[in-house]
Amino acid sequence: MWFDSHAHLNRNFFPDDLDAVIDRAFASGIEGIVTIGASADPAEMTEAVEVARAHERIWAAVGVHPHEADKATEETFATLARLLGDPKVVALGEVGLDYFYDLSSRGGQMTVFRRQVAMAALAGKPLVIHVRDAHADCLEVLRSERLPWPPGVIHCFTSDLETARAYVDLGFKISIPGVVTFRNAVPLAEAVRGLRAEDLLVETDSPFLAPVPMRGRRNEPSFVRHTGEAVALLKGLTPEDVARITTLTTRRLFGIEVQDAPAPVLVYPIRESLYVNVTNRCTLRCTFCAKFKDWVVKGHNLRLPADPAPEALWDALVAAGFERYREVVFCGYGEPLLRWEVVAELAARVKAAGVKVRVNTDGLASLVSGRDVVAELAGKVDALSVSMNAPDGESYAAVCRSRHGVAAFDAVCAFLRRARDVIPEVTASVVALPDLDIEACRRLAEDQIGVRFRVRTLDDPG
Repeated sequence: MWFDSHAHLNRNFFPDDLDAVIDRAFASGIEGIVTIGASADPAEMTEAVEVARAHERIWAAVGVHPHEADKATEETFATLARLLGDPKVVALGEVGLDYFYDLSSRGGQMTVFRRQVAMAALAGKPLVIHVRDAHADCLEVLRSERLPWPPGVIHCFTSDLETARAYVDLGFKISIPGVVTFRNAVPLAEAVRGLRAEDLLVETDSPFLAPVPMRGRRNEPSFVRHTGEAVALLKGLTPEDVARITTLTTRRLFGIEVQDAPAPVLVYPIRESLYVNVTNRCTLRCTFCAKFKDWVVKGHNLRLPADPAPEALWDALVAAGFERYREVVFCGYGEPLLRWEVVAELAARVKAAGVKVRVNTDGLASLVSGRDVVAELAGKVDALSVSMNAPDGESYAAVCRSRHGVAAFDAVCAFLRRARDVIPEVTASVVALPDLDIEACRRLAEDQIGVRFRVRTLDDPG
């Protein structure tokens, strides 16, 4: 179920078939649409809100587009202030700066932009930002003004990864248009690859910028899946993953009928794997761990009220149809081998059904439990992915923050060596942190320990 985070559903663009366009959108599996009333004309703003009021699954954003900044009057701003109080209005936008067309003076654009940022902060509504050839000035405004929280989204983003990260650092989400399907959109493709999936939205910007294979046609919300599928390909995710993630992100950003998180899950699909959420307990407090900010991973809430019983986990595996997945991965937002007995029992049952079993672990289970946990997994687990995360004990202690200090790193290396001898596939992994000596980690894993090596991004679930 996709969510088109940005479309212009008004009679100017769809004079004869607006109702048919909306019907096609929901028939195609669209879960919701945010329609945009971005104009200095109060009537055009109001029309967007009226469309939203007429459809349960359409919401509106209103604001003065930078192209029309010089046309804005006090009546414009009075109408905007009034409409921001409507329950169907979920954002202020699209607003911002456009130095490509310069259809309004740059001074006028800046004045109107700052005024609307202040209005958004006062109303507590996120911003929908339009910015073209003006990123430096736009960032200066956003860094200097008081922002709502969450601050909003950079709509129709087509720039590079460095620019995207500057906005993400301010709390903004990045909305990906159909341009991502174009062959010459190389910087945008790199930005999508480099950003967390949780920081992305998808949009059509209907009726503009139809994606391939619809390029050349008038764009409409039902085409948003083509954009989402292109994002999935770039991220190495399934379209279902991207639909789930971006829809939840859109709803949370705009405050649309969603609580802080979906219901907690015991098992959850990502790509072609089914993950098992064994426990939230952990022996480490890693500096990069995302659960200190949010328990939602790839659209799944992993915050458990308590450790689930083994049979509850097994029932969840069966209900999910684990036999149809490429592999079952014991992972979750905690250290699964703190419950090594449960993992061993369930792994044996999964493997007996002919499905590959992988365990993602910090490699400290033997140290913590005082027994040879690797031996307990032998014959039941096909693959171990062990978070090494450093080339030496001192670096490990600084990043992973174990109560065992430097000794924890020695235990991880010993765990890897032991696993190498009895588990068919063993990988040492590291998260690509800015100051990490990745080549030193690679030499340790491959040359000294004799296991596979993999570099993970911060949004890699496993």
